[in-house]
Amino acid sequence: MDKIRTIESTAVFVPVDNIDTDQIIPARFLKTTVREGFGEKLFYDWRFNPDGSPARDNPLEGQKGVILVAGNNFGCGSSREHAAWALHDAGFKAVVSSSFADIFRNNALNNCLLPVKVSEAYLERLSDVLRTAPDTVLKIDLGAQTISAAGAGEEKFEINGYKKECLMKGYSDIDYLLSDKDAILEYEAGHRPN
Repeated sequence: MDKIRTIESTAVFVPVDNIDTDQIIPARFLKTTVREGFGEKLFYDWRFNPDGSPARDNPLEGQKGVILVAGNNFGCGSSREHAAWALHDAGFKAVVSSSFADIFRNNALNNCLLPVKVSEAYLERLSDVLRTAPDTVLKIDLGAQTISAAGAGEEKFEINGYKKECLMKGYSDIDYLLSDKDAILEYEAGHRPN
């Protein structure tokens, strides 16, 4: 897994509330269990017409960056982990919203995608900035647990301490356990029944 410490990037701004996992990655593309290749299907039904031609009103057209800024209640719907896979495979490192579905948040954290939950007031300020200055650079400092942008100010965000450590070290749950292998073996050796 990639290490996440500080992310500085322009944002892909999609000011839509209740973006569900079927909008993120439509169910018809979930016929594989490998994580690669989902990025090209990200928001497919927003980006393409039913005949496969590019949609004229594609909200992602021309936007660049590794931070997705969305509306409230991001990742609701089904529990498919593929939504986090698709966002990560498309190059996103963080998603900013005022709330996340619990399962999506956990799937994101397990797949090296940082969900940054901000207050509704901060999201509104950030949205106002991005509407008028779409090239604004956002800075997410995982160590300090802050997000900032010119014109929107700075806000702290919460994250589970264990998951923070895993993201900063580039560890999966298994990597984390293996990093303590010697201590685990030592503990086990000292607690074997006689």
